[in-house]
Amino acid sequence: MQESVDIVVVGFGAAGACAAIEAASAGAEVLVMDRYGGGGATAASGGVVYAGGGTSVQAAAGVKDTPAAMADYLRLEVGDAVSPETLQAFVDDSVTTIDWLTSQGVPFDGSLCPTKTSYPTNQFYLYYSGSERSFRAQAEPAPRGHRAKGPGTSGKLLYARLAAAAVRAGARVRPQTEVVGLIVEDGRVTGVECRTLAGASRWVRARHRLLSKYAAKPGLYVPALRKALTRRATRLEQRHGKPMTVTARRGVVIAAGGFVANREMLRTHAPAYRGGLPLGTSGDDGSGIRLGQSVGGAVGAMDKVSAWRFITPPSALLEGVLVAADGSRVCDESRYGAAIGHELITHHGGRGWLLIDERGVREARRQARSQSLWFQYLQVRYLLRVARVRGRTVAEVAGKVGIDAAGLTRTLDAYNAAPTDPLGKPDELVRPLVEGPFSLIDVSIKPSVGYPCPMLTLGGLRVDERTGQVVREGGGVIEGLYAAGRSAVGICSNSYVSGLSLADCVFSGRRAGRSLASKESDSAHG
Repeated sequence: MQESVDIVVVGFGAAGACAAIEAASAGAEVLVMDRYGGGGATAASGGVVYAGGGTSVQAAAGVKDTPAAMADYLRLEVGDAVSPETLQAFVDDSVTTIDWLTSQGVPFDGSLCPTKTSYPTNQFYLYYSGSERSFRAQAEPAPRGHRAKGPGTSGKLLYARLAAAAVRAGARVRPQTEVVGLIVEDGRVTGVECRTLAGASRWVRARHRLLSKYAAKPGLYVPALRKALTRRATRLEQRHGKPMTVTARRGVVIAAGGFVANREMLRTHAPAYRGGLPLGTSGDDGSGIRLGQSVGGAVGAMDKVSAWRFITPPSALLEGVLVAADGSRVCDESRYGAAIGHELITHHGGRGWLLIDERGVREARRQARSQSLWFQYLQVRYLLRVARVRGRTVAEVAGKVGIDAAGLTRTLDAYNAAPTDPLGKPDELVRPLVEGPFSLIDVSIKPSVGYPCPMLTLGGLRVDERTGQVVREGGGVIEGLYAAGRSAVGICSNSYVSGLSLADCVFSGRRAGRSLASKESDSAHG
């Protein structure tokens, strides 16, 4: 099979859909390919877009925010992942990004969550999704987690609306088609080599569709199931897939996700991140990144992995003290879950415990149902019933767990005596822990069905930040090749907070689509 179009987009998640919308809306002939049915990690996500500076959603909630405040905070999180100019462009585009997503059919809502949480319940769709309050001295905090309005984890809804918008704009979508190679002529990427099930029987395509669907969920929560289903889908591809060549007259956009599902790549680039739950689908196997590398593309931030160790909900647990094996304090307990995970993995071997008194346990139990979605409630039950050890005194509970009793006692005495928290925890979450019995809750990062630690990769192909064009090893760019989303280095490649990856998928996907759709793009940046 042979075909010719203006632009090929590899991967149909948020980044691929946004690239397709922009390019097709500008009149380009766009073909989107996805190895499975589309959606990827976007559809499996919480559907949160990090945005601020005074969005319409913030205004509806009565929240005051400015681009300057948003930029001040993101500089602390983003670091040197992208240039200051690119970060400023991301911030400046934030208000219009929410408006653009709304125009594509993505619904948002200004219902503000009153508590600090890892993810709000179905009553709330705007929340503090990062560590904004922890950095209040350096940047004016504001809630910037814009959750698409839909029940449960609403990434599926966000993806469905973007996918429909891409088709409305004129993009064609070819699912069950795996891109296995790039075609290069005179140093320029001019097309793709594929393997497709498009000509297979209805039974084969239906079976492949079901296998990939259940590999995504519930396979997301049960990696062994995901692997087994993916193996079966792969056998169908190998047996029934037919070769296909597609010429891309203007170029190719790689938007095929990260590599969290590729254990070999994780061992090579981020060996410290073991024992977590891969947050992605079978398509997040690094294949898009490897496609870019196969034609000389440079990579960056491949050692950056976001590991989420949330201790909320319920919010009462934030009043506890997070400690290491020597009894010392780990960090401000109200920090975003990825910041807590980073501290545990980088400095404490992945081990940590939350010390809380009996009053905190009672309040956590009272809040458990009202502040949790079903999957969060299961984790709360695990923490309070399975992972919790109780003792009449601090020394007794420390002895039961096996951490340094003297160190823990010193930490708690200092915490109780301090007028404000030296690590920056907001005052409303600080109170003396004095009511025994005391409990230590094991929040260590280890394989656990009851309390998994989700992880996703943040590195990928390096790109020209003006256009999204893939940078070549040794300098220059690869003509005709672009990358977006988690296949590329982007806004969240240094430090992740909820919504920043999806926001970057929208930002980088639109950038690539606009660049390729422009007749001048290829010559201007050659």
